[in-house]
Amino acid sequence: MPDPPRRRLLDRLGSTPSLIAQHTQFIGDIDTEGALLVNGTVRGNGRIGGEVAISVGARWEGELRAQGAVISGTVVGVLTVEDKLEIGASARLHGRINARRIAVASGALIEGEMVCTGNEPIVEFVEKRAAIPQS
Repeated sequence: MPDPPRRRLLDRLGSTPSLIAQHTQFIGDIDTEGALLVNGTVRGNGRIGGEVAISVGARWEGELRAQGAVISGTVVGVLTVEDKLEIGASARLHGRINARRIAVASGALIEGEMVCTGNEPIVEFVEKRAAIPQS
């Protein structure tokens, strides 16, 4: 029997993710085998062995490589995703995007080049859950 779909972010991230907390600014490169949850700001490059989640109000500036990604905040630079990239309605992406599978919510802003490296078409969807803004 196949695994049930993972709908919640923490379910999809698997084991305990590394965290860049809200109101935190990290300057430098990040290399982790597991998942990463970004609620603050990162200025640097990242190699994420698991899934990366950039929350609403969070920001990444630099090159970012990950196995999977859910973007609800801002990414400025090059984003490369080995498997699935989900771009939320509140997302703002500026730069080059490469992913095997891409899903984009209505309302997302993408400025730059987007390349889907897999055989599936880019999926457009309407978010049914409201994003929880950071305070």
